Amino acid sequence: MRLFPALFVLAALAAPAFAQKEFLTPTEIELIREAQEPNLRLRTYLGFAKQRMDQLNQQIAKEKKGRSILIRDILDQYVQIIDAIDTVSDDALKRKVDIAQGADAVSGSERGFLGTLKKLQAGKPADLDMYEITLKEAIAITEDSMGTAEQDLTRRQTTLLDKAEDEKVRIQAATAPKVLQEQAKENAKAEAPKAKDGSTRKPPTLMRAGEKPVTDKK
Repeated sequence: MRLFPALFVLAALAAPAFAQKEFLTPTEIELIREAQEPNLRLRTYLGFAKQRMDQLNQQIAKEKKGRSILIRDILDQYVQIIDAIDTVSDDALKRKVDIAQGADAVSGSERGFLGTLKKLQAGKPADLDMYEITLKEAIAITEDSMGTAEQDLTRRQTTLLDKAEDEKVRIQAATAPKVLQEQAKENAKAEAPKAKDGSTRKPPTLMRAGEKPVTDKK
């Protein structure tokens, strides 16, 4: 889940509570599995996000005790869906897949989602304080995702590939010393004389036990 500075601490505290929750229904999970093509998968996720917005409107339309819990859950599911959309887009661009159609759909749909969320925020319902943090996060991630979808895809792809390469180099640099140490150990073992049973043994010598080699003194 993408976090933003103003919400970082509170979101981090809330994370353990949400970590075990599945944000998609079993039916939705199956639909995502079937939607392997990135553009189709993006539109599928957008359909789920729209359903969450419809559910949100239904809850806001009626004053009902305990609805704040449902609203918070809906918003949290929505946030994870938008995050999944960004993940699909980034992964497709890294694999150099054309997602122009999907990106256009994301931008257009998220503009509508943002309007719904801001309308809820501006309405200041009586129980707003019960889900205000999640609502602000939903607004922030929608604005961020929409802005990303509207970027030039070629430039965005280049940025992602550059970041991936930088990360690869960083990982290689961090693991190289350990790899070299292990390789040195393996080389030392390979060069050491071996007994018939495969164990390492010292080179043969004609000296008796306890004798030391004599060195010439000049």
